[in-house]
Amino acid sequence: MALEDLIETEHQARVVWDFCTGLDLQPLYESIRSREGGPGRAAIDPRLCVALWLYATLEGVGSARALAWLCGHHHAFRWLCGGVSVNHHTLSDFRVGHLDLLDRLLTHSVAVLREQELVDLNRVAHDGMRVRAGAGAASFHRRPTLEACLREAEDQVARLNEELDDDPAAPSRRHAAARERAARERAERLRQALERLPELEAKKKAGEKDKARASGTDPEATVMKMADGGYRPAYNIEFGVATAGLVIAAVEVTTSGSDAGQITPLNDQIHDRHGVYPKETLTDGGFVNLEDIEAAQAPPGGTRVYAPVPEPKAPGRDRHAPLPGDGIQVREWRARMGTEAAQEAYRQRASTVECVNAQARNRGLIRLPVRGLRKVKAVALWFAVAHNLACGMRLRAAAGRAG
Repeated sequence: MALEDLIETEHQARVVWDFCTGLDLQPLYESIRSREGGPGRAAIDPRLCVALWLYATLEGVGSARALAWLCGHHHAFRWLCGGVSVNHHTLSDFRVGHLDLLDRLLTHSVAVLREQELVDLNRVAHDGMRVRAGAGAASFHRRPTLEACLREAEDQVARLNEELDDDPAAPSRRHAAARERAARERAERLRQALERLPELEAKKKAGEKDKARASGTDPEATVMKMADGGYRPAYNIEFGVATAGLVIAAVEVTTSGSDAGQITPLNDQIHDRHGVYPKETLTDGGFVNLEDIEAAQAPPGGTRVYAPVPEPKAPGRDRHAPLPGDGIQVREWRARMGTEAAQEAYRQRASTVECVNAQARNRGLIRLPVRGLRKVKAVALWFAVAHNLACGMRLRAAAGRAG
């Protein structure tokens, strides 16, 4: 059977490939060191790796090993590869190794749809999604345990270095070098965990600072309260979504279990990417921070924040009435949220950004396959770019336009 006949002409894999053929990937090509006629295996085309991960994300495939297997056994992935085999190590490294490229792709995916007048950024909705980290709960330790583990790891590194110097046999040297590298990486993670402890201790009460724990396998992961009420290691992925079109316009990853204070950073990111501030911003109560609202509504941002006003502690007090310490922008926000028009606008939040979060969950964003803030940001950007690609297909079809 010919490769071209493996999938139908309107298949989603063809749309993904058409999208990738229009991308400027020159920086990736410039980084390739192997050349035709020279030693070594020919490099895999970066455009193919981009297409594979975008299509895999849309299909809910998050494992590099699973993706490598599908490239040889699934018709759509075989069509994309064109008969080329792809190693899972190559796929895994590519997914997290090009953060700047993914950042540019996210901006590009929204800019194209804005230029085609299919979306606008006048009203956006922000929401955070806590995603289970790869670190196990048993990897979190207090300072004395981390220090003891670090001493043990450093002793192991020194011992393995001696083995490398003493044993001239090539096979044994390769095995010893692999063990030495693993021990060295473990020691580095433990150092990072100890460096993060002061931050975690600062969040504890005065008499409980010694109970602060950090993970020895993923130092940047944080134990957070999850949607089901339980506490597990996680990262907080923030999406800023345009309510018109449901495209993701901003992505941020934090190590805090709270969304408070993220309105201004997300709106600033939208401005940095697209040169405009949203006119209106919808958020849930977790984002409410009075200083953040004051900054977001003041120039140059000037957005109107729609977020629920917290229940007052004093019984009988009108929650929408200004308080003595409120700034001008916070007063306007309180008064605005007491109107029926504001309540009607706020209802749009649940049907937009929460819908996008649900789609991300359906595509496998439930447990992170990588560790570390930078790699988690890369995974979040893959989801955002793939989501915007699917949105573009939907919006163009609704508008009766070709891809």
